Amino acid sequence: MQKMAELLGLRDECGEGTLGAPALAGSCLADNRLNLDVYPDGCSRFLQLFKEQQGELVQVEFLRLSSNDFLLDTTLGSLPHLKHLKSLVLKGGHTRDKFGSYEHGSLTSLPPDFGNLRCLTHLDLSFNRLSSLPSCILHLSSLRVLLVSHNSLVTLPEDFGCLSKLTFFSAMKNQLKDLPQSIGELSMLQDLDLSENALELLPEEVGNLHNCTELDLSGNHLLSIPDSLANLKSLRRLHLHSNLLVTIPASLASLPNLSRLDLQNNCLRAIPAEIQALPFVHVRGNPLGETEPSPQAGLKSLHNVINSYMSSGSFTVTSEGCRVVLACGIRFYFPPGAASAPLRIHFRSLTPDPQWVKLRHHDVLLSRVLELQPHGIQFQQEVQIWMPYISPQGPHQHEVVVRTFSGQSWNDLKTRVKHKRKSKKCVAHCCVLHFSWFLVVSRLVQNECKVPAEGTLLFSSVDPNIKVIFPPGVTKEPRSVKLQVLPVSAEEIQEITAHAECRASPLLYLSQDSTVDFLKPVRIQLPLPPGVTGLNLDRSRLHILHGDLEGQAWNDITSEVVLEFTHLYAVFEVTHFSWYWLWYTTKTYIGDIAKKVYKRLRLYQVNFIALQRKRDPEQVLLQCVPKHKVDPVLKKLQDRYRGPEPSDMVEMFEGEQFFAAFERGISIDMDRPDCVGGRLSFIFYSHLKNMKEIYVTSPYVNRKCQAVKGQVSFYRGAVPDSIPEDASRRRKGPDSLWLATLPIKLPQLKPRWDENPSPLYGFSFPPLNLGNAETGYLTQANLLSIARRVGADWQSIGLNLGLTYQQIERIGYNNREDLNKQILDMLFSWAQQNSEDPDCVSKLITALKESGRQDIADEVEAIVELGRQKYSESIRRLGLEQESSTEDSAIAIM
Repeated sequence: MQKMAELLGLRDECGEGTLGAPALAGSCLADNRLNLDVYPDGCSRFLQLFKEQQGELVQVEFLRLSSNDFLLDTTLGSLPHLKHLKSLVLKGGHTRDKFGSYEHGSLTSLPPDFGNLRCLTHLDLSFNRLSSLPSCILHLSSLRVLLVSHNSLVTLPEDFGCLSKLTFFSAMKNQLKDLPQSIGELSMLQDLDLSENALELLPEEVGNLHNCTELDLSGNHLLSIPDSLANLKSLRRLHLHSNLLVTIPASLASLPNLSRLDLQNNCLRAIPAEIQALPFVHVRGNPLGETEPSPQAGLKSLHNVINSYMSSGSFTVTSEGCRVVLACGIRFYFPPGAASAPLRIHFRSLTPDPQWVKLRHHDVLLSRVLELQPHGIQFQQEVQIWMPYISPQGPHQHEVVVRTFSGQSWNDLKTRVKHKRKSKKCVAHCCVLHFSWFLVVSRLVQNECKVPAEGTLLFSSVDPNIKVIFPPGVTKEPRSVKLQVLPVSAEEIQEITAHAECRASPLLYLSQDSTVDFLKPVRIQLPLPPGVTGLNLDRSRLHILHGDLEGQAWNDITSEVVLEFTHLYAVFEVTHFSWYWLWYTTKTYIGDIAKKVYKRLRLYQVNFIALQRKRDPEQVLLQCVPKHKVDPVLKKLQDRYRGPEPSDMVEMFEGEQFFAAFERGISIDMDRPDCVGGRLSFIFYSHLKNMKEIYVTSPYVNRKCQAVKGQVSFYRGAVPDSIPEDASRRRKGPDSLWLATLPIKLPQLKPRWDENPSPLYGFSFPPLNLGNAETGYLTQANLLSIARRVGADWQSIGLNLGLTYQQIERIGYNNREDLNKQILDMLFSWAQQNSEDPDCVSKLITALKESGRQDIADEVEAIVELGRQKYSESIRRLGLEQESSTEDSAIAIM
């Protein structure tokens, strides 16, 4: 084992001996386990071990490799030699693209002699490129767990049922259109996940899976399900949501162990009375009560009935077309023939990341990012999208557009805007032939035209006095030209410059789709600055400034152009496009003044607020609010929160990063994914909620929480190059990025549940570690943290976790005088019953989302993700270099 560790490169800094053999036993190389998927060159290391230490390597029983490794194909030939192998993971998803999405692995097949692994009981080939199931898998006579999710499987082998020992099979997110009849021969199968496929019919033989406890058929194209499902007497959970079901067998109500039946987002207009009487059935998103259609009309019935109450989800579009409405207000119209075959559409609402959502100067972000998949799919007809947004308020004239990402750059779509009466909400409408990422942006009003060889005229709709004249012969080939204008008031100029005699015309921005200058000069007409006419003009005070694309440098080009004047206008000629600005002043260094003014025009005046819940002072709300919105926001929060007055006004850019740090005895969970160096990370967008609500803690003395007077301070992520120095509120030393500080006061609080975890309000449970080494762990301490936030939703969460209605009623009655006990009893009872279930953590997350508690679900996902990160860090501490964290690392969060 020591020799194998040396080959893996695990040596101390001096090169003498292996580094931490006990540590290795619990990480990548432990006894008969070999975890190489955490290495960027794991396959190379495996091949080296196979060459130099084959005798030891063939004894390995548990092996993990990344199928994103470019040496995977070479490595596959050696795997059949591992005769003792019991568990093999060849998953993709260990690398991400530039948008953060997991990349599929390169695995497309397996060698024929792979079927000689007679001891193999667990095989995970998820996140790969399999279009068919390798035939050698059918020879794995001991196989009990098979995962092939996130591949491209279209069908399963006809003799798939020969895997008689299979107890768990997941083929979610493939392209399966049908199932072989032999699937009914999997007599030991307990968990079958076929969600997010293209199944239209199920064979009657599915009813022979007598040991099946959970069946997930959600997200398919099913019009009906066979009556034989009523034979699944062991079935506890049946997921049928997001299909095209128009009927449901009443016989399902007779299943003795069924505790969850999800029929949401189908086309059911009538549900049998026996099904409706079940307390655990979910039917939201069905057109109940409408006229019952024929089964053939099922495809057309998908009309205004699909709703999602989550930030992500999916729905199916057929060739018949449909209308789709999401609960967040986003709407779609797929005309008949837009999709030539049934197509599964996946959507996600994402927080905009300035690393890839690149805003242009003076743009204002008005919505979150909507991701629609499959990316790049070409529809036969245009699909219409309506995206709601809050109407922008600002001093400058803007227009609203939908912006989409093409894979290389962001482009603006032709957009129509509809304002809702008696509401500040508006809707942006666009038509597309492909799906990718979409967001709503307010930009400077844009006028554009196609310039032919004969020349043309372009003027601004914001200020018709601004004109651009293209003479004949200005270009050989037609080119597109765009014009934008930023009006600047005299008051703004005087306030920023502190000089009453400084005046400027509107800012003009010109751009074109060609990199070649014009063949002839283009004439530009700008209005003279306010108060200046051709009669009182002092030419020595008039300056034409040319700015670069980023507005970082403004050059006086007055002496380089020929200026002509009329009573109201100045006219000059140029051959290339950028920013142009006409100034009237006695100042000498006008370029520096213009640079300062331009930067100021892009800044927002904001205030920070820090409020605490009246009923729970440990819960703190932090928000960065534009100055004109502070009073309305505080008025809306005053009934539930109290706290100090807002901070002094500071200035920030759209899309600028800032941090919040709790100080003087107040702390937060440093393991939060949005916590960087002990500080919470924010991104400022003037029309989005720059808000986070978190729990804080104070020091303990003798296990009692003492009152504390602390503070929260706000800091810039970095001082942008373009920010005016007097707007940076600079301090000396480490706090040079400081923006503002607000007090936080925590009174003496009652002991929390997690101060004395055993016994828990009269409950005594053995230590818990939910999950497994594949998915990460949740500990008893994690469950206690979750329980604190459940509140009155505990019954809904319990039902979605699979507890029966009778169990929920009994828990409520036994603890009828104490809500805390009800929550703990429900949560820990479920945890004890499911502690051996490898998917219990993911089921908890799903139950929380379905109960409308996305906030807690996010916390659980963050805990698991943190475990993976800590695991990766522990690997790196052993001397390994890893570019991206593995998706499935395991660690318990204590």
